[in-house]
Amino acid sequence: MTKLVRHLKSIGFRTLSGLITAGCFSMAAHSGETGPGVFHFNVSPNGYPPYLIVQDSEPAGIMWDVVELIVPRLGYQVEPRKIPRKRVDQMLEDGYIDGTPRAIEWTEEPEKFLFTDPVVNVEEVFFFPEVSDLDFEHPSDLFGKTVVTHLGYLYPTLAPYFEDQRIRRFDVSRDRDMFRFLQHGDRFDTALADRLVGKWILRNEGMADEFRSSDKAISQYGFRLMLRPDWTDFAESFNRELELIRENGELDAILANYR
Repeated sequence: MTKLVRHLKSIGFRTLSGLITAGCFSMAAHSGETGPGVFHFNVSPNGYPPYLIVQDSEPAGIMWDVVELIVPRLGYQVEPRKIPRKRVDQMLEDGYIDGTPRAIEWTEEPEKFLFTDPVVNVEEVFFFPEVSDLDFEHPSDLFGKTVVTHLGYLYPTLAPYFEDQRIRRFDVSRDRDMFRFLQHGDRFDTALADRLVGKWILRNEGMADEFRSSDKAISQYGFRLMLRPDWTDFAESFNRELELIRENGELDAILANYR
């Protein structure tokens, strides 16, 4: 009899413990914490067209479309989060978000995070007015010229020439402003921007026929997903699906929408 009572108490305790544990998980899920089945993806407040476009209630862009295609196949629902750039890394470490678009080369401490294979390559190229005779093969092609650049960006290939003023740089805070300065300022010769970003801006601003880009890039980076370091299985599964959509044409179809 005593053994039976102890056995029933043991079962009851374990059942109660299980209910409490389940309740904790349920409360965590409803409180907004990251849980199984949800992938919290940073799209940033202003986006990064055409890679991330945040204009209406529903995000768009190359990286968003790829994530929205692949992640549900892995058993997760995608939820966008709008986190300013300076807070992203810490929030990723803290688990408030699960992933963000990023190149390894743009990350101060990449060893703290996990990166997928590149989704798309980011190329920094020069844009010239269509009427200009300038082109770019080597930095010496730009000696004595002024390049419109993005405020706060580093350009390692051109840094020595900026420092000794063989090439002058003029900083602006927004990519679209680069082309306005180049269009209306006689003292600006070329603008340095991501190839797809530049073409996207020119097409949407109605200036596509007024500029051309250099064939040669000064740098190329793989644009990936930067993930929480404990999401190894997710990263491996994502990479497998990414290779699949690269082979079956689904990735090309997405890219075609933004080129």
